[in-house]
Amino acid sequence: MSVEIKVPTLGESVTTATVAKWLKQPGEAVKEDEPIVELETDKVSVEVSAPQAGALGPQAAKEGDEVEVGALLTTLEPGAAGTTAPKAAAPEKKAAPAPAPAPAPKAAPAVDAAAALPAARKLMAENGLNAQQLGQGTGLGGRVTKGDVLGFLAQPQATAPAAAPKPPRNDDPREERVKMTRLRRTIARRLKEAQNTAAMLTTFNEIDMSGAMALRAEYQESFVKKHGVKLGFMSIFSRAVIAALKEFPAINAEIDGEDVIYRDFVNLGIAVGGPNGLVVPVIRDADKMGYAQIEKTIAGFGKAAREGTLKLDELSGGTFSITNGGIYGSLLSTPILNAPQSGILGMHSIQERPVAVNGQVVIRPMMYVALSYDHRIVDGKEAVSFLVRLKQNVEDPRRLLIVV
Repeated sequence: MSVEIKVPTLGESVTTATVAKWLKQPGEAVKEDEPIVELETDKVSVEVSAPQAGALGPQAAKEGDEVEVGALLTTLEPGAAGTTAPKAAAPEKKAAPAPAPAPAPKAAPAVDAAAALPAARKLMAENGLNAQQLGQGTGLGGRVTKGDVLGFLAQPQATAPAAAPKPPRNDDPREERVKMTRLRRTIARRLKEAQNTAAMLTTFNEIDMSGAMALRAEYQESFVKKHGVKLGFMSIFSRAVIAALKEFPAINAEIDGEDVIYRDFVNLGIAVGGPNGLVVPVIRDADKMGYAQIEKTIAGFGKAAREGTLKLDELSGGTFSITNGGIYGSLLSTPILNAPQSGILGMHSIQERPVAVNGQVVIRPMMYVALSYDHRIVDGKEAVSFLVRLKQNVEDPRRLLIVV
């Protein structure tokens, strides 16, 4: 009896995925737990493996298709030897059952079934939209995706008819047109949503890194011997941020409708670069961790991001984020909020600069820091005071050992 292979549960609030790449073709033999297809969600890539050995049946979804959780991907004939020539099974591809579309509400407007994917149709129906309003989508064959609908709804002018259709672009033969990945489209949409919904401001300060660098130099060898990981600036900043957040809780809070949610814990998001773009895995209950635990967790996130093995639950639930553009050479920037969080800290490169100390001009290793915050919930005084406390905590790490 054939075994159905369906789209697995993808994590909190994730209901659809895009078929990124078929790793095995119809008719091919597969082993138990061997990956057969790669799905791309809004957050990470997920491999779906064969539940047992056998031969794959026809594909129910093509590369580029958006599929819902529980939708059929393919079938498996247990124990079948399979073939090495997938072309023999190709004609059956057209007869493969398509993923069942989500039921539309009774008041749903008429929508061309070929113009939108199931998840997009459902969202369009809920918001009284039709395919003509959205125009050509970013899905395969120009179909409208759920991300297209969300992006349309996020635009302030979404309810107004377009003044005129955008004329087609004449591509230069020296150019290369590459479709954005689902992750990149999601990043673009979320960043735009943050700009549209939050009253975002940024305040700056600079930190003398002499104290932190001296601390690392003094304890690095013994720290590595005991914990097997280096003492880095990220754990020093993380501990300094956590202490400051406890003092200014609004920066660790979020707006939910007309309510403000305050927290007595810190789930710290750390931005790391992966092959498909920037992701922000979350150190849960970071306020309960020491320097070594934080360093080990960050190192693990960095390795997983590079290998594309971050898990969905590692990318949600953050309450405040840190991004370090300094590792790429950035001297100063204005980080954008990671909604629905109310604050994000931007670290930058360390440069020796002349500064005045006790009436004398001296050369010190200095770093600019930036705090972007949601002015709807965080006042300017709180934001500036937060950065001042962070500066004090990093410049004199001993402050974190006593209450001052």
